[in-house]
Amino acid sequence: MFRRPVLQVFHQFVRRESEIASSLVLERSLNRVQLLGRVGQDPVMRQVEGKNPVTIFSLATNEMWRSGESETYQMGDVSQKTTWHRISVFRPGLRDVAYQYVKKGSRIYVEGKVDYGEYTDKNNVRRQATTIIADPHLAFPCPKCGHDG
Repeated sequence: MFRRPVLQVFHQFVRRESEIASSLVLERSLNRVQLLGRVGQDPVMRQVEGKNPVTIFSLATNEMWRSGESETYQMGDVSQKTTWHRISVFRPGLRDVAYQYVKKGSRIYVEGKVDYGEYTDKNNVRRQATTIIADPHLAFPCPKCGHDG
């Protein structure tokens, strides 16, 4: 008589516990950025809190579009927006190569991940910072011939 409701409650409890346990399992996720643009400044190498050095430079990407009433977009003004990205290279081999060969005005391709952080400036004000942490997929002009590669 009581056996059926008890089993139903037990099954619901087991199902709920397994849902909780599966939510505790680490999920796979993706934090990936691809940028192609021009370097805004020669790279600088800095020490981060006495730890490994990092090579840092800025990268500009441009977005262009036509504005106007025409359906064919043949007419109208061309608008452009430049977005600046802060690129940080931590990997030892890549960091040194980037510091040596990346120059202001170079057209480069960077893959990496977005990192959000905070820092305190000279005036002791906390500021937000968004950085692209570059990984081994950093391509820049050949040092011998200048060909983008």
